Amino acid sequence: MVGDSKGDLPKFGLQLGMEGEELTEQETALYDRQIRVWGLDAQRRLTRASILVSGVNGTTAEFCKNIVLAGVGTLTLVDDREFSEEALSANFLIPPEKSLCDGKTLAELCSDSLKDFNPMVHVSALKGDILSFKEDFFSKFDVVVVSCCNLSVKKLINEKCRSISKRVAFYSVDCRDSCGEIFVDLQSYKYTKKKKLDEAVECELHYPSLEQALAAPWKKLPKKMSKLYFAMRVIEQFEEIENRRPGGISFTDLPAVLKIKKELCEAQSIDEYQVPDDLLERLVSGQGEFPPVCAILGGILGQEVIKAVSSKGEPLKNFFFFDVFNGKGVIEDVSNGNASSNFPITPNLVQHFQLID
Repeated sequence: MVGDSKGDLPKFGLQLGMEGEELTEQETALYDRQIRVWGLDAQRRLTRASILVSGVNGTTAEFCKNIVLAGVGTLTLVDDREFSEEALSANFLIPPEKSLCDGKTLAELCSDSLKDFNPMVHVSALKGDILSFKEDFFSKFDVVVVSCCNLSVKKLINEKCRSISKRVAFYSVDCRDSCGEIFVDLQSYKYTKKKKLDEAVECELHYPSLEQALAAPWKKLPKKMSKLYFAMRVIEQFEEIENRRPGGISFTDLPAVLKIKKELCEAQSIDEYQVPDDLLERLVSGQGEFPPVCAILGGILGQEVIKAVSSKGEPLKNFFFFDVFNGKGVIEDVSNGNASSNFPITPNLVQHFQLID
């Protein structure tokens, strides 16, 4: 079903952490292998969860494919853009035949394709400007994922999710050619962590909003902070000032970007070497998304959402960065400015993140 207005949304989204109904025989048989991995309770929660994705590109297409195969309850897509060669370059959910795309939005095209991956998942497309949707719209979902939008839109949607009485997990994801970033806000989040084979402990994490996280002074962040963190902030600032769409930037903009970098470094009292010129050059020169990076980001995001829904496993807190040039993923906790962890992305680790392919 493809909705034409906000009123067409499915009305059976459940809060994260609710026990939900029992799985049907058909669901238990279909998801048998996954149940063996993360348990019956986790699968039940996932099957009753409702997820919203605003902005369909190569990265969110990978994410949607992963969670649909995993058996999420409902998935709603919002993206009123029309077919373009640029969109097709990284988004495998868009039919290559242009005749099949006429008159349909990207959300509708991708929704049609996703239904074939798992007919037991309710996938729908919704038309409308995500900024016009009120808080009660977002309250219908357990997870909200945004992409293809500028920083002010991300902040606004994040705050709307936080203003709701139930907890709505918020994620933003961006792929800039060979680099990518994921932001996570689970608000106050409890989960079970295994210490030994027969022992588990209850843990709780507190997340800042995107607005709060980005307000952290740069000079108070760890010295080994991912340089991508600073570079992405420079690019976002440029796009906001110049009123550019996300990714609507080219090599000719590099002088203006470097000027903003200099101003930000001075204002934040950090050395300019923290934001390498060659990294910024790559970010402004890239032509759209790089599909292998989309696969990595979409796989990691899929696993993180499954963790959030099932309350099992330690979730990412609160930024993840990936750069194909060094093959490393970096987790940065910007909520307190003193936690940072690095790990290499290897083929085996990518497969681990992409449990369902």
